[in-house]
Amino acid sequence: MRGLGLIGLVLVLAIVGLVAKKQLSSVASSARPAVPGVEAPAVGGAAANPQQVQQQVKEALDAAVKTRQMPDDN
Repeated sequence: MRGLGLIGLVLVLAIVGLVAKKQLSSVASSARPAVPGVEAPAVGGAAANPQQVQQQVKEALDAAVKTRQMPDDN
């Protein structure tokens, strides 16, 4: 009985590992921007300029705030 339980556990771990690997590879290959109008960073490369990263984050936040603004209920 213990052998069957151990085989089942190894089988489940293998399946979970394959699913996790597939999910992580699909996330890594996705390179589209989260906010329309803001370019996605280069895949696999570090940012060359920290001010550039700050500016991109600020633009992304501004774009998100503009799309979420609601009219006042006066």
